[in-house]
Amino acid sequence: MATMIMTGISMVFGGFGSQDAMQTSRGISLPILVHVVTALAALLLGPIVLLRRKGDRWHRRLGRVWVLLMVVTALASAFIRSPGAGLFGTGFSALHLFTVWTLISAPLGIWLASQKRIAAHQSMMTGLYIGLVLAGSFTLIPGRLLGTLVFG
Repeated sequence: MATMIMTGISMVFGGFGSQDAMQTSRGISLPILVHVVTALAALLLGPIVLLRRKGDRWHRRLGRVWVLLMVVTALASAFIRSPGAGLFGTGFSALHLFTVWTLISAPLGIWLASQKRIAAHQSMMTGLYIGLVLAGSFTLIPGRLLGTLVFG
């Protein structure tokens, strides 16, 4: 469903340009590789952190690793763009809104935990994980790099 919605949005805004980026770079660039590896690791680690017992040493350690993976994923995505394409010709797609959201929410979520605002911390981190899943599903839109790699 999310992929279909993003396909429609990409048609309205003239595409997200990842195919152009792939053709220009002649393959997978370092930012794309870092982005994919860290996103997949965060995708797999997220449920472990979210579902295990809260507040113990392993929850905190795994949570820190997960946040680091999310921040590296977001930072790498800032270098994945197609000049002249995307939103308003900036080269950035609507998916880059997740970059901004992650770079604000991840430190805020850690701060909330440090302030013992556990319910807010849990909501923030759950929202970040849902955003990761949504952003990941958007990358499978036909014509985007991962969509092309997965579906041909």
